[in-house]
Amino acid sequence: MTTTTPGTYAPKPGAAPLGRMIAAQAALETKMLLRNGEQLLLTVVIPTLLLVLFSTVDIVDTGEGEAVDFLAPGILALAVMSTAFTGQAIATGFERRYGVLKRLASSPLPRWGLMTAKTVSVLVTEVLQIVLLTVIAFALGWSPQGSPLAVLLLLVLGTAAFSGLGLLMAGTLKAEATLAAANLVFLLLLVGGGVVVPLDKFPDAAQDVLGLLPIAALSDGLRDVLQHGAGMPWGDLGILAVWSVAGLAAAGALFRWE
Repeated sequence: MTTTTPGTYAPKPGAAPLGRMIAAQAALETKMLLRNGEQLLLTVVIPTLLLVLFSTVDIVDTGEGEAVDFLAPGILALAVMSTAFTGQAIATGFERRYGVLKRLASSPLPRWGLMTAKTVSVLVTEVLQIVLLTVIAFALGWSPQGSPLAVLLLLVLGTAAFSGLGLLMAGTLKAEATLAAANLVFLLLLVGGGVVVPLDKFPDAAQDVLGLLPIAALSDGLRDVLQHGAGMPWGDLGILAVWSVAGLAAAGALFRWE
């Protein structure tokens, strides 16, 4: 008779360490995002085309100075929104519809670990976007200034704000409704969020409302720092902080996994 010594199984059964599980899930989320043609259209192709087109063709009056100096900060804000809000909302909404989230939630990876992995995936994608857009903007003659710390704070809070709103939409609406609503919001904020059209082109009453949107706060804050060399944009940071807390709290309270 063959006997087996307890504790000598290989590979050892059981869950992997939490950090390794989150890293593996984040790598998988990033690979799926970068392989998705629709996601690449939103996160890479559209921001790049807008930056090149509006910087080289006199379509919108962006004020004094080079057009790329006005456009580059707004396009960086658009890149954050496209990944953290639009892309994440659509992907998570369909994962919820197909039962992927339900199955992942029953795995050894805790639910908060899954959300952490998705957040890491968003941040990795944003870094790639920002590097690409920055290289293109420099090639077009961009000359940024201002504090890197202020830029980093704006990008982090902008990511948190849009992630909360994207997860809220994906966790409460049906997948088809999320797809339609996320794309509609993307287009509306692209036009009315100060990304390529200055907010001072809108009526005064509209400016007051549009200025409170997260995309307007992010693009305006980045523009103040990178174009005008301003200090810490506390007003825009405050608006983004409010959206971050409200969006993430609502998503945590209302998100449905199936």
